[in-house]
Amino acid sequence: MPRVSDAHRAARRRQILDAARICFTRNGFHATSMQDVIAGAGLSVGAVYRYFKSKDDLVIVIAQEIVGSITERLAQVGAVEPALPLVEALRRMLAAVEPDLEPDGGFRFAMQVWAESLRNPTLATLVEEIYSGIRQSFVTLARRAVTAGELPADTDVEAAGSALFSLIPGYELQRVLLGRPDPETYLVGASSLLRATIAG
Repeated sequence: MPRVSDAHRAARRRQILDAARICFTRNGFHATSMQDVIAGAGLSVGAVYRYFKSKDDLVIVIAQEIVGSITERLAQVGAVEPALPLVEALRRMLAAVEPDLEPDGGFRFAMQVWAESLRNPTLATLVEEIYSGIRQSFVTLARRAVTAGELPADTDVEAAGSALFSLIPGYELQRVLLGRPDPETYLVGASSLLRATIAG
């Protein structure tokens, strides 16, 4: 029997993950069975279980991929040289997450992961690790804003980073659940809040 190449294994793994993501996004975690994923992937039972032992394994890998991609995009904005003004950084971050707000985008999957993490300790640990990393990008953003003189020198950058971080999922939730606001409207509001905070 010929050896299976690394490329073949990677393609099969990708095929299974893509099928699982479609099933999870369409039907939710609980309504999706491994049999659904197997049917969606068009592979045998043995082929799927060779790569993933359970539905939880699939959820964790997909969550890592989606949020890892988002983390990288946000970190790139926060690392631009010279440091961007806060409102411009937020503008670019909103643009960076925009593709994830589509019906088949990653944010709807992320919402399911949040909910599932309340009952699944493994996912809860993953969510904490992932979102702590994302939050750190915003702490860095706040620290750079202090260095640039955009925020007061006595700013608590950990607290400011936490507040800035909340602006992004807050925007995403409204867009997915309500269909609004558009990015520019949201930025107008965020800019007004930032000016009021700095002035106060």
